[in-house]
Order: sequence, then structure tokens, then C-alpha cells
Amino acid sequence: MKNIYEVRQSNKIKSAVIVVLFVVFVFVAAYIITRALGYYIGYEPGGFGYFGVALIVSGVSSFVSYYFSDQIVLGISGARKAHPIEDKLFTSVSENLCIGAGLPRPKLYVIEDSAPNAFATGRDPDHAVICATTGLLTKLNRTELEGVIAHELSHIKNYDIRLMSVVSVMVGLIALLGDWFLRTTWLGGRGNSRESKDNGLGAILLILGLVFALLSPLIAQLIQLAISRRREFTADAGSVEITRQPQGLISALKKISEDHEPLEAANKATAHLYIVNPFKDKSGRSVEKLAGLFNTHPPLAERIKTLQEMS
Repeated sequence: MKNIYEVRQSNKIKSAVIVVLFVVFVFVAAYIITRALGYYIGYEPGGFGYFGVALIVSGVSSFVSYYFSDQIVLGISGARKAHPIEDKLFTSVSENLCIGAGLPRPKLYVIEDSAPNAFATGRDPDHAVICATTGLLTKLNRTELEGVIAHELSHIKNYDIRLMSVVSVMVGLIALLGDWFLRTTWLGGRGNSRESKDNGLGAILLILGLVFALLSPLIAQLIQLAISRRREFTADAGSVEITRQPQGLISALKKISEDHEPLEAANKATAHLYIVNPFKDKSGRSVEKLAGLFNTHPPLAERIKTLQEMS
């Protein structure tokens, strides 16, 4: 049996290592691509140059998405505010868990969909939202619902949405720089000097720039997904820390995964927010069985195994 705090600390350390490696990779890739772009067009931009422009563009777009994330996601999902009477169990469970976790109660919303699932959004604990489907509220008992809500509260408490917003900025930065470099090389450079092209260092830099422009966006996205999967493990451990009973979340995850109905309100832009991948295949089993590098969620079997070790 593993101690809750040891598991949680281990997940935090692993997340931190991935984030640090990601930041280093992004800045190395950005440096090489911007230098290669400068060599190709025969112009060395001053200051932050193309890196700064790409950072501003991706940063502004991500900031707008981050600041209004709750309104955007709730609008896309067609969610309604939870009713204190009709959704009494949802309301009471959330209030009790927030008191125990020392968090302000988030706004509660409900999606009219019989597929059981839930997600949290919002920029910080004071501006957070937890949204659950009617399927989740009707198909789970109180103990199971507590496990799910505690998981979402853990995401809020750990500022996971803020972290993923920062990661999105860096992924957008690399994507923009790579796209600019490839478009420039395809269209032909303007004002490029023969000396730069004939220079051995310049030729090597151009090759490296092309390699990074092609591969960096993909690698950055893979690391982003790895961070997302690791945060799910951390939120699972956080749920146990709040409820003190891993069996509730274990049972809830099994019920959600065994439900064969896809969540109609979900799409690729919001799928990573949900506690379990909302997409299902035609046989009724979650696409998570193909979990791998491109999955936003870790395999359920791994999550359940880790939770059982804390029982």
C-alpha cells in the first residue's frame, strides 16, 4: 500500500520534471528556428525578433481563451446552472467537499446528457466551475459522486487549468515559428544574402531549422499531452486526500468507462477537460484502450491500479 501523500508528491515531482524539460525544449527549438529564419532571409532581427512576435501572438490568443475559458467551454457544452432543488445531491456534495478542502465553492453547471462525465474549468479557485452531466448525477451514488467532484476540486486547487494554459502558449509559440519558417522557405526568402547561404554554419543552421520546424510542433504537442495525463494522476491522488476513500473514485471510474454512450456535448477542444475520455468507439468501449502518446488521459487501468494501491 502506498501513502497518499507520497503518491501525490511523486506525481508533482514527475509533472515538474516534464514541465521543466518542456520549457527547455521550447526555448531551444525557438532559438534554432528563429536563427535559421534570420539566416534564410538574410536579416538578423534585433531584440526578441520573431520569437517575441510569436510569443505575443500565441500569448494574447491563449490569454483570451484562458480568461474566458469557463464561459467558452460552458457555451460549447450547452450547460445550464445547477438548480439547488433539482440538483440537490450535486450541490450538497460540492459544498461539503469544499468545506473539507478549504476551497470556495465553485459555480455548478449541468449538461443534459445521459453519458456520465464531469469536468472543471476556470482560471483560479475564486473563478472556478464544475460541470457534471445528468448521466453522472443519476448513475453514481453519493460516495462515487464525491470521488469525482473531489477529483475536479483537486484540479482547481492545483491550478491545473492555469498550468495547461501556459503550456498551450508555448505549444502555440512553436507552432507559429515552425509555420513561419516553412512558409518562408517554400515561398522563397526576401533579401537573402549569398554569404549567409554559402556559409557552412548557415547551411547547418538552415537544416536544423527545417528539422525543428517540422518536428517541434509534434514533439511539443506530445509533451503537452504527457503533462495532461500526469495531472490526471495527481488529481486522482488529490481526490483520495480530500475524501479519504479511494474506493469511491475507483467505482466511479469503472462505471463511467463501462457506460457505452458517447458524450454528445464533447468535442476535441474540450475532451481533455473531462475526468474520463468522453469519446467511445462503435463497440461501446472507450477509445482510451488505444491510450498512448496522443491520448489526453492515462489508461483507466493504470489509474485504477494506482488508486487501489492507496486503499
